[in-house]
Amino acid sequence: MADSMELRAAPPATASATLQVEGLGKRVMLPSGELLILEDVGFEIARGDTVAIVGASGSGKSTLLSLLAGLDTPSTGRVTLDGEVLSTLDEDGRARVRGEKVGFVFQNFQLLPSLTAIENVMLPLELRGDREVESAARTILEKVGLAQRLGHYPRQLSGGEQQRVALARAFVTRPGLLFADEPTGNLDTHTGQAIIELLFELNADTGTTLVLVTHDEHLASRCSRMLRLDSGRLVAS
Repeated sequence: MADSMELRAAPPATASATLQVEGLGKRVMLPSGELLILEDVGFEIARGDTVAIVGASGSGKSTLLSLLAGLDTPSTGRVTLDGEVLSTLDEDGRARVRGEKVGFVFQNFQLLPSLTAIENVMLPLELRGDREVESAARTILEKVGLAQRLGHYPRQLSGGEQQRVALARAFVTRPGLLFADEPTGNLDTHTGQAIIELLFELNADTGTTLVLVTHDEHLASRCSRMLRLDSGRLVAS
């Protein structure tokens, strides 16, 4: 997911996004032979839906998320995001779609260490060419409870505070679609619960389509739908 933090100029999203997944498969070649990661996965996610992708470690959850976001290309099948088939686009085209429509929250936060909290949140707005970026960043950081941490660097923040900054950065552009990959995985139970509440509060405020990967059944149960993977196959929806 090296390019997952690419931020490209784009107009603000005005509506949540839809996803259609058809016959999706992913295979990789290893010295020992071909490894099947995903096989014949298909589903649709409606505009404004909240969906959890669950399954045991190694079931293909993170690979599926990478394919949905256009960070990787499938061996078979296709992903259509708001009418655009991602596998037919080159890397620049997929980056454009991500910049226009997609936000990300990751387990390891992926904040830029040389930027303060407010600078991390301002960055996607600046790259998009927005005006009044500091005001927008300040407002959402206040909303996530970090009004007193605007000038702090990531190393000066706790894990929970860093994830709050990451949430603020993801939502500040009002993306149509938000992907969250184990957003509470590096947090203790109490802090993780607070982040869950904040995630769904922000999601409700913006109407964003939310797709999250998690091993946390409690977090998954907060979503309107669950997609369960087992050994690369979709076994329940």
